[in-house]
Amino acid sequence: MPEEVLFKSEQRMSREEIASYLQTVVDKLNAGDAVTLQADGDSVTLAPPPQPTFEVKAEREGPTNGPKELSIEFELKWPEDGEDGGELEIG
Repeated sequence: MPEEVLFKSEQRMSREEIASYLQTVVDKLNAGDAVTLQADGDSVTLAPPPQPTFEVKAEREGPTNGPKELSIEFELKWPEDGEDGGELEIG
């Protein structure tokens, strides 16, 4: 199935600003509330279920003989139809 991007934002932020943003997401998850993402007039609201799959990825990207870029990615995912995707696994 092709990927459909519902929302995307990329900007340079301080570590403190990133921590504050992530803390807002943490607070929403702890409260069982939906998470609304907003930037440049675009927004999307998603309501993660009680046990979504949580993926953490560290990557190095870039051309073979060129400068590399490191990233840390955090992803929550769940079936849109509400079906249980199984137990959480982190490997």
